[in-house]
Amino acid sequence: MSRPYLWRRCSTGSPGLGRMVRRCAMNGGEGPNSYARNSSYQKGVVDVAKPIIEEEISRKLNIKHLSSTFRIADFGCSTGHNSCAAMQIITEAIMRRFEIEGLISQIPDFYVFFNDKVTNDFNTLFDSLPRERLYSAAGVPGSFHGRLLPGAALDFAYSSCSLNWLSEVPKAVLDNTSPAWNRGKIHYAGARREVREEYASQYAKDIESFLDCRAEELVPGGLMALLVPAVPASWDPNSAYTTTTEIYLFGSCFMDMAKTGRFSEAKVDSFNIPVYLPIPQEFKAIIERNDKYTIERMEVLDNPAGKHYLAGPKARAAYWRAASEGMLIDHFGSEIIEELFDRYTKKLAASPLFSDPNCDKSIIMFVLLQRKPESCSSGS
Repeated sequence: MSRPYLWRRCSTGSPGLGRMVRRCAMNGGEGPNSYARNSSYQKGVVDVAKPIIEEEISRKLNIKHLSSTFRIADFGCSTGHNSCAAMQIITEAIMRRFEIEGLISQIPDFYVFFNDKVTNDFNTLFDSLPRERLYSAAGVPGSFHGRLLPGAALDFAYSSCSLNWLSEVPKAVLDNTSPAWNRGKIHYAGARREVREEYASQYAKDIESFLDCRAEELVPGGLMALLVPAVPASWDPNSAYTTTTEIYLFGSCFMDMAKTGRFSEAKVDSFNIPVYLPIPQEFKAIIERNDKYTIERMEVLDNPAGKHYLAGPKARAAYWRAASEGMLIDHFGSEIIEELFDRYTKKLAASPLFSDPNCDKSIIMFVLLQRKPESCSSGS
């Protein structure tokens, strides 16, 4: 198997991407606060999605017109542990498809492109690649909200637990002259309607850009499997929580610390978390506005097992720290991190609601899209 290599291409996303690109990489390495050690929820999502991915590859993948190479990309791969598991699922399912069709002699060479932020820990990712694998590997640093690969370069695209991250914080929520100024909060959870609308608008733009760019990179008829964090259309906040309400609780820790003088309230006002979780109907509507795909399958995964890996306040706080620590240090400095997550852990522990994973009503959508043969646009 050839050695993995790093393919760096500048993103053609919006001009505001640069700073947020630096902030949002997950914690690297293998240490106690790393993403590798605190992404069991995401692993549970992959485990639950495995039979669905296998079934859809068996049903939908057209292998009769494939070339001698089959190219796959994972957009938002992070440090690789869960990504490697997903790539194994996909490549093995494609292999079985050839075997069932009696085309063993025509099995293509597999190439996998691992994509994430330019600050992503690709060294840990490449170190985690299994020795016995079916594919050659390359790293593609850059924002997936912009173009990353040549036209018609991909046969299969994949992304898991990444499309909830925005390309940037909506500008209006940080503008003290705007009706959407999010004073005293770090997210749209618990904020005014105008704040949520700005987040929703930014999310729609980002997903539209993601879909358009992947349409340029996928071959006609190519497949894209997405595992998208979301929330139900309705749920009772008195007896359940979602990721959004967890971020609201986390945000309250910032104002508590501001009141003790650890930093100013203005420092909090100038920071918001670039995360948005749609309801399923909202996500479907964005796809349907795009004329480049057909929706082959879309469903909510049944209670992803990963929720039960987050058993207790410490595990939940560590999970969020692995995802957010970089951008927190970038804005507030490293000296506040231990106190911040100690406060957050204690708040989680004080709430029977948040300490019980059975009360978590956050959902994961499985979406399978197929690139239409027609309406292939040029450029991005």
